[in-house]
Amino acid sequence: MKRKLGALEKVDADLSSLQYKIRRDPTSYKEDFISQYSQYEAQREIFLQAPASATDAGIISFRDLIDFVSHVADCYPTLTAQFPDDLIHVLNLHHEHLQPELREKIVGSLVLLRRKDIIDSPRFVQSTLTRGVCTKAAVLRLLQTLFPLLISTHSKPLRALLYQKCLSDLRASNAKATNHRLNRTFQTVLYNLLTSDKTSSKGLWAIKITRELWKRQLWTDSKTVEIMKEACLADNEKIIIGGVRFFLGGDKEREELEDESSDEDVIDMGKIKHQIGINKKTKKKARQMENAVATVKRKERRKKQPHPLSFSAFHLLYDPQGFAEALFSKHLQNSKSKLNLEQKLLVLQLVSRLVGLHKLTIMSLYSYFIKYLTPRQPSVTSFLASLAQATHNLVPPDTLEPLVQKIANEFVSEAAAAEIASAGLNAIREICVRQPLAMNDTLLQDLVMYRKSKDKGVMMAAKGLLGLYREVGPEMLRKRDRGKDAAMGLRSGERREQRFGEEAVGGIEGLELLEKWKEEERQEKLLSQKPRDGPDGGQDGSSSDEEDNDDGWEVDEESDSDSGGWQNVSSDDDLGNPEENDNRPSKKTKHSDLASEEDEEEADEEDKENVPQQGTAPAKKTTTLATTRILTPADLAKLQELRLAASVNDALPASQRKRAAAAHQATLNRHRDDPLTAAEIEGLASISKKSTKEERIAAAKEGKGDRDEVRKSTTAKRKEKKREQGKSTTNREKARKKNFLMTLGKAKGKQKRSLVDRGKVLKAHKERGRREGKRGNR
Repeated sequence: MKRKLGALEKVDADLSSLQYKIRRDPTSYKEDFISQYSQYEAQREIFLQAPASATDAGIISFRDLIDFVSHVADCYPTLTAQFPDDLIHVLNLHHEHLQPELREKIVGSLVLLRRKDIIDSPRFVQSTLTRGVCTKAAVLRLLQTLFPLLISTHSKPLRALLYQKCLSDLRASNAKATNHRLNRTFQTVLYNLLTSDKTSSKGLWAIKITRELWKRQLWTDSKTVEIMKEACLADNEKIIIGGVRFFLGGDKEREELEDESSDEDVIDMGKIKHQIGINKKTKKKARQMENAVATVKRKERRKKQPHPLSFSAFHLLYDPQGFAEALFSKHLQNSKSKLNLEQKLLVLQLVSRLVGLHKLTIMSLYSYFIKYLTPRQPSVTSFLASLAQATHNLVPPDTLEPLVQKIANEFVSEAAAAEIASAGLNAIREICVRQPLAMNDTLLQDLVMYRKSKDKGVMMAAKGLLGLYREVGPEMLRKRDRGKDAAMGLRSGERREQRFGEEAVGGIEGLELLEKWKEEERQEKLLSQKPRDGPDGGQDGSSSDEEDNDDGWEVDEESDSDSGGWQNVSSDDDLGNPEENDNRPSKKTKHSDLASEEDEEEADEEDKENVPQQGTAPAKKTTTLATTRILTPADLAKLQELRLAASVNDALPASQRKRAAAAHQATLNRHRDDPLTAAEIEGLASISKKSTKEERIAAAKEGKGDRDEVRKSTTAKRKEKKREQGKSTTNREKARKKNFLMTLGKAKGKQKRSLVDRGKVLKAHKERGRREGKRGNR
C-alpha cells in the first residue's frame, strides 16, 4: 500500500523536480518559474506583515521557495533582479526574530548568490554600518550585509554562522589570485572598527578575522599588522590581550598550519595501481585513480613553485620604537591600568621581544624590573626571561649591572634552594650572552665558584656561565679558570676584550672552505701542466746530442731555448749586481748585517711581549672570494658539500673540543626572532628538583619504549609493513590463518591415503626440496 504524501512533501518534491528541469531547459519552464516566484512574493508579503505570528507551515513554505529561487536565479537574471535586495531587507529588519532555520537559509542563499555572481562582486557601494561603528566604508555587497549583523546581533548561533560565512567568502575571493581591492577595503573597515570606539568589545571580531586570515597567509602585509597594533593599544582588556597574543603566537600558528598541510597523507600510486589491477574494474575505481593522479600532480606543481616570502609580524611594524614606548607607558607604567598580573606579563613579553629584536632603547624598562626580581614574586621566571629578551649589545652596561647584582644577591647564595640558585644562574647567563659587559670581575669569579656545588642543576648552570666567559671574556676570569684554549688565545692575541657597541663582521658561512678547495684545485692543475724534468730525461737528451754532434761541442739546451740571441751584460763592479753579491758576502757589510739581525731579534721579542698588552688580534687571512667573483650554482653546490663534510668531521670523537665550541657558538648566535621562555630559565632547575618514585618509573618506561616492538623478528616487521601498505600475503600465509573447521576434510583425506599414495607424496616432497621449494610443471 502506497504511503500518502502530505501537501508540504508534495510541494517539496515538485520544487526539487522543477529545479532540475529548469537547470536543463530554462526556456521551456519559464512560466512554471514565474508562478512559483509569484508565490514567493506573496509569502514574503505575508511574512513581513506579521513576522512574529507566522505559522510553521508558512515559514516552511517560505524557506523552500527561497531555496528554490536562489538555486535557479542565474537562469532568469531579469526576473530575479530584486531577489537579493529582498533577502537583505528581511535579514536586516527581522534577524533577531527569525526562526534559526529560516535565518540560516537566508544567509546561505546570499552566499550562494554571491558565488553565482548574481550579487555583483566588482560593484562597490557606499553604506553606513549599524550604530555608527564605521561610516561610509566601501565594502562588497555581501560583506556589507553580513559584517554589520555580526558585530551587532546578540544571537550566538547567528554570530558563529556569519563569522564562518565572512571567512569563507574572503577565502574564496583570494583562492585563485589575491584580491587586493577587496582586502584593502575590508582591512579599512576592521581598522576603523577598532579606532572608532576603543572601549567597545566589538573589535574582537576584527581580531578574530585578522588572526585567522594571517594564519592562512591570505593577509600578510603591513596593514594587517597595523590593525593588530591598534588592538594592542585599545582600552578593552579582551581586545588588548587578543592583539598581544597575535604578536606572541601568530607566526607560530602559521608555521604549524603550514606543517599540517605539508604532512598530509601521501598517496601511494603503486598501491592504487596494484588494487585496480587486481580488483574488479569499475567507474568508481577509475575515478579514484584520476583523482589520485590529479592530487599528486598538484602537489608536485606546488613543490616546484617558489616559496612565498612570509615575514614575521615584528618585521612589518612601521614604528617599533613608538609602539614599544606606547605599550610600556599605557599598560605597564600607568597606575590606572586595569590589567592583572598575567595580562601585564604578556604585554611585558611583547615589549621585551620588540626591544631585543629591533635593539630599541627604553631606559625606564630596566628599572621597572627591579621590584619583581625576588624569589617570592609569582611567575618570577617569566620576569627573568623577559629581562633577558630585552637585553642586547647596545644596552649600556651600567644599566644592566645593578639588575645582575640584584639577581645574584636574591637568587644565588648558599642559603637559597637549589632550584632558585640554578634559575638565577641561568638567567644571569642569558643576560650575559646578549651583553657580556654587564658582568664585573668580582661577581663573575664568585659565581663561577658554584661549579663545585653538589647539586647538579647549580653545577651545570655555573659551568655554563664559565664556558660563556671563556669565549667572550677570558680576561675577567682567574688564570686557573680560563682553560687551555682561552689562555692560548689571550697569549696570542686572538681573543681580546669586547667593546661596547661592537658588531661582528658578517659573511657567507663556509666560504673559506670553498676558497681553500679552489686553491688546491689550482695547485693540482699547475703541477699537472708542468713539464717533467728528471735525470732520466737529461740522460736521454745527452745521448742523442752526442750522436748528432760528432765534433765534441757541448750544447746547452736550456740556454738555447731560453735566449733568443746575444745578451748585453753590464759590469758587475760598476752596477753592483745584487744577484752576484748575494753569493759572495762582502767584508764591509759583515758587521752591519750582524747588527741588523740582532735588531730584528730584539724587535721580535718586544712584539711578543707587547701582544697581550695591546690586545690586538693578528691579521687573519680574509677571504675575498665573494667580492671578486660571482658564485655560480656549481660553486654553491660545492659549498654545501664542503659544509656537510666539515660538519661530519666535527662530529667525530677526535673533535670533541671543536664540537663543544661550535655548540657554544650556536648558543651565542641564537636567532633573535626565537623567544626566550620561562621554561628555558627553569630548565636546569628541574634537574635540581628531586623526582618522586612514580615520576622515575614513568621516565624509565618512556625511555624503554614498546618491548613487543623491539622483540619482533625481521620477518614479522616485514609482514606488518606489508599489511600497512595494503599489500596481499602469499597462499601459504593465508592457509595458516584458515579456519580449523575448513581444514578438517583435508586432514581426514591424509589419514585415508594408501601406501602407494603416501609414497608418491613423499617422493614429490623430496623432489620439491631438491628444487628449493619450487613446484615443477605438471
